[in-house]
Amino acid sequence: MREYLARALTSAGYHVTAVDRGTAAVPYIDSGTFDLLLSDIVMPEMDGIELAQHTAKVAPQTQVMFITGFAAVSLRAEENVPQAKLLSKPFHLKDLVREVDNLFGRADRSSQQ
Repeated sequence: MREYLARALTSAGYHVTAVDRGTAAVPYIDSGTFDLLLSDIVMPEMDGIELAQHTAKVAPQTQVMFITGFAAVSLRAEENVPQAKLLSKPFHLKDLVREVDNLFGRADRSSQQ
């Protein structure tokens, strides 16, 4: 799924750095400037909420968007990272691009096609 998400966002004009787990993202977050952290909530080693909390400490300007298929996990995310955007699975890749575009104030792509 990560590859499809990265491909969709790259095709929409975004620069994407994709990793397979939260612990792999930490060095990137610590050393780079990212506009958006797009993360699943349920991951091995470090869940998305922990990653978002770390990101808030070291890069508070980075927006956070979670994707999840678990309603109970969604509630936990809303409690622990209330400023994060939440996208529930299943979703279409166009929905993801539209949500990211909205987050950054880009014009609605569907009206441009």
